[in-house]
Amino acid sequence: MITITEEIAVPSPPDRVWEVISDPSAVVSCIGGAELGASHDDGSFDGTLAIRFGGIRVKFAARVSLELDESTHEGRLTARGADGQGATRFSASATFRVVEGDTPDSSQVFCDGEIKLNGKLAKLIESGAGAVVSRMTKEFTGRLIETCAGPAEAETPAATPAGAPTQVAHPVGLFARLRAWWARRRGRQPRSTQRAENTSGEALGQGGRR
Repeated sequence: MITITEEIAVPSPPDRVWEVISDPSAVVSCIGGAELGASHDDGSFDGTLAIRFGGIRVKFAARVSLELDESTHEGRLTARGADGQGATRFSASATFRVVEGDTPDSSQVFCDGEIKLNGKLAKLIESGAGAVVSRMTKEFTGRLIETCAGPAEAETPAATPAGAPTQVAHPVGLFARLRAWWARRRGRQPRSTQRAENTSGEALGQGGRR
């Protein structure tokens, strides 16, 4: 069995870190060799992860379930799968939570999990798990920090010279983007529609004068 206990410091607010870490596609983008597959009616989804143990590269396929509690910024992940040849099977579970960091606008991510392996590659994988987990945690931390910081940097407006028009920051978040898209769409009516509305208005005006 492989045990994982990690604490990751992220220089971004907890709400932003939770937004990223609770999104499977965002998390997968932070893990080298991982790919997100199809989703299922029960809320689970498929995923693959290719890992190198010494001179051997093993690709695992799994079905993953994710439970999230947004009010407490806590989640639980479970997964079951096997390597491409079906020689080694595994089951995994992990819990994670995001809390405020020691400095303003920073966070700590705590993760605890375990992986159980069965099959001919189990001993090989377990013997090299320490180095692999350390390497993957380092890579994941770097990409998570970049992902969390990206939108926040884009949202921060640059200094505006005196007298220059104020630049409006782009909204962040799915619902904000949808509202902005709908507002732009309503503001870009086709010219034919506008002409029709103008013609109708003139006709009504003439009718009113008569």
